[in-house]
Amino acid sequence: MDAKALRIGLIGYGEVGKILGAALVERKVAWVGAWDRLLGDPGTADAMRAHATGAGVEPMPSMQRLLERADLLISAVTASQAHAVASEAARSLRPGTWFVDLNSASPGTKAASSRLVDAAGGRFVESAVMTSVPPYGIKVPMLLGGAHAKALRELVTPLGFSMEVAAEEIGVASAIKMCRSVFVKGLEAIVVESFTTARRYGVEARVLASLRETFPTIDWEQQGSYLFSRVAQHGKRRAEEMREVAITVREAGFDPQLSAAIAAKQDEVAALAREGRFGGLAKDAGWRDYADRMIARERAAGKRSAGRS
Repeated sequence: MDAKALRIGLIGYGEVGKILGAALVERKVAWVGAWDRLLGDPGTADAMRAHATGAGVEPMPSMQRLLERADLLISAVTASQAHAVASEAARSLRPGTWFVDLNSASPGTKAASSRLVDAAGGRFVESAVMTSVPPYGIKVPMLLGGAHAKALRELVTPLGFSMEVAAEEIGVASAIKMCRSVFVKGLEAIVVESFTTARRYGVEARVLASLRETFPTIDWEQQGSYLFSRVAQHGKRRAEEMREVAITVREAGFDPQLSAAIAAKQDEVAALAREGRFGGLAKDAGWRDYADRMIARERAAGKRSAGRS
């Protein structure tokens, strides 16, 4: 089958869904549609529908309507919804439909989703997205897993996807991604906690100088700003991913102490973002700008606590 003849459905129209949707439309595939639960929310539906239509993506009123049209489904939701989405799709997808799970879920979660989709006659492929999507777009490196992984890679590579088959077994690609996330999301959490605390004590210059001496190839000013901004923007999604990482560690027989703590730190920053604590910061704001907002919030909370005592 010619890749451009595919009718591709996006389940989830967040950051990743929008990026992939625009790229697929640009490559003139036969049809691109999207379903997102926020399309059913009066507070978000109009804006999301307008964005999709403007990008050449058809917004669908339900997942079932999306499944009626799509030859290939790409699930790009939050980690906590990954299995529920696969379960819902399995109830009504057409036999032979590809189901590509891009979500950051544990090997066990992926295996459970695969069993449901394959039992319904679908073709499940797990995909582990190995770095941040925005800089790469559709060319973001992906590791694939499952019996249908090789065939999928051959089918969609002409569209610009960058895919490598990790294994014919479900779970290997996700294990690689989850273990990587302990380090990457952990580094984000460590930098946020270390730099903000250093800023609160007024010792950040000395701390960064020491880091430069120990890790001379890393620009800690630039890296710190980037990591703070990513956590502020995507902390909720990262926290959900880290809870899946904790499940992965537990599935391996270990106690996920660090993974649980990383999830908590990501959640903490996400909660501040939802409160509007980082509102008005420029796109290129430095890490100190984020840290100062966090410090101001803690000082205000301390004063309120002192006033009640």
